[in-house]
Amino acid sequence: MIPMHDFVHLHVHSEYSLLDGYAATNAIAKRAVELGQDSIALTDHGVMYGAMEFYANAKKAGVKPILGVEAYMAPGTMSDPMVKGGKNYYHMLLLAQNEVGYRNLVKLTTRAHLDGMGRGVFARPAHRPGAVRAAL
Repeated sequence: MIPMHDFVHLHVHSEYSLLDGYAATNAIAKRAVELGQDSIALTDHGVMYGAMEFYANAKKAGVKPILGVEAYMAPGTMSDPMVKGGKNYYHMLLLAQNEVGYRNLVKLTTRAHLDGMGRGVFARPAHRPGAVRAAL
């Protein structure tokens, strides 16, 4: 069994993940300490509303905060209509490596909410058939 101090949970939702998360950011940091973990991530669904609160709580608890977001990736463009039930998108976990990465995630989530039909939907990069093969 892997000791808990060697494990870093990189996919954690807080109360800011509506209808999916429950834990307050201070409780997440506290629980990480109880489990002997030295780092933990916050990756709410499509939003970063709790990032600064989580960062402060984790630092106060002596845990390294890792900031991220669970992004919704549209199968085509952000303006493509959603299918019935809104399930024609994919999830992608994005983590900030440093402050520049954090700022980029903030820009992405802001743009997704402003341009992604108000639903925090990210556009998927254009796929060119054979692009990987050509690069090899």
